[in-house]
Amino acid sequence: MRSFPSLIAAFVAAAWLIQAPAPAAAAQSAAEQPSQVVQEAADGLLKALDANRQEYRNNPAKVQALVDQYILPHIDTQFAAQLVLGRYWKTATPQQRQRFINAFYHSMLNNYGAAIVEFTSNTLKVFPTHVSASDQNPEVRTQMARSSGAPVSVNYYMHMTPQGWKAWDVVIDGVSYVKSYREDFGSQIAQQGIDAVINRLEKGEKPAQIGKTTGSGS
Repeated sequence: MRSFPSLIAAFVAAAWLIQAPAPAAAAQSAAEQPSQVVQEAADGLLKALDANRQEYRNNPAKVQALVDQYILPHIDTQFAAQLVLGRYWKTATPQQRQRFINAFYHSMLNNYGAAIVEFTSNTLKVFPTHVSASDQNPEVRTQMARSSGAPVSVNYYMHMTPQGWKAWDVVIDGVSYVKSYREDFGSQIAQQGIDAVINRLEKGEKPAQIGKTTGSGS
């Protein structure tokens, strides 16, 4: 389920370092409902794709720039990476943490970049949220279409940051992105260390394959 292309298109294919918006922009984001943040990011990406879809098909580097612009600012990337690594985040060096974050992103984008280009207006439906002041981790419910047209629930868990609402987990048909990848990566890290996972990601392996092989990690 985690290889579902629209998930990658809408969420995890993003660079992992951002600058905070200006104070006025942050205040405006805080006033938005989380569902508005998801909808606006999807609308911006779709508009850019529709303007010149064939060019993006021909030039994958431009797809990365699109994701950086429209999706990246709405993901709490360090928090998500910390949750995926679990207890291994504490023992990883700052260099290992950054290598993991970058390698995970590039692996996702290389494997699913073509799916991002096929993101269309009838692929995603975002349901409105009405978050109370006491709701620390609101869920944004969305429905996405598989290539067959069959719907699948893709729900985002978000929290408030100084830069506004950011997503930190996605649940597809009840399966948590953070929990699943933590389990996949955890077994290999336990046996071979975090560098083995990072090296395999840097070589272009799909994240879903990490932890499935217990050999040398090459």
